[in-house]
Amino acid sequence: MQEHELGTAMKMGMRRLASGVSVLSARTEHGDRFAMTVSSVTSVSDTPASLLVCVNKQVALEGHVSTLGSHFTVNILGTDQRDISNACAGMEGYQDRFSLGDWREGSDQVPYLADAQAVFFCASDKVVSYGTHHIVIGRIFDVLIGPLALDPLVYLDGGYGSVHKD
Repeated sequence: MQEHELGTAMKMGMRRLASGVSVLSARTEHGDRFAMTVSSVTSVSDTPASLLVCVNKQVALEGHVSTLGSHFTVNILGTDQRDISNACAGMEGYQDRFSLGDWREGSDQVPYLADAQAVFFCASDKVVSYGTHHIVIGRIFDVLIGPLALDPLVYLDGGYGSVHKD
């Protein structure tokens, strides 16, 4: 199979894998707030508490997040936050991304969504370059747990959905 065909088949297959929707947020080295929607987030370890997030190398925030020691948050979105996901998914209007939701700032001035399902406050601990992305391992130094009702926003086959726990 040619690489182009394999890449297309891979994308079609991955559309069948449901994933949670998150927004990664940070302050750049110039002090600007930035947020972007990400769906490639997973836990790595509980000792040390860590997660990984994949960041496209062409994204403006990539240089900050891939710098060791830089701080960022991963905000797990709820089903009522689709508009935030959409606002943070575009390539333009970075400051407009903060006009929706209950954005606040942590002690390190990194923005986070106070009304998210959960917020992980991280520092970049390891970065691996692979293909078009950087795989960033973030060491978690704090966690904010949101509302008691579990209602995460899910992305599947190019659209949003929800999960109802039995």
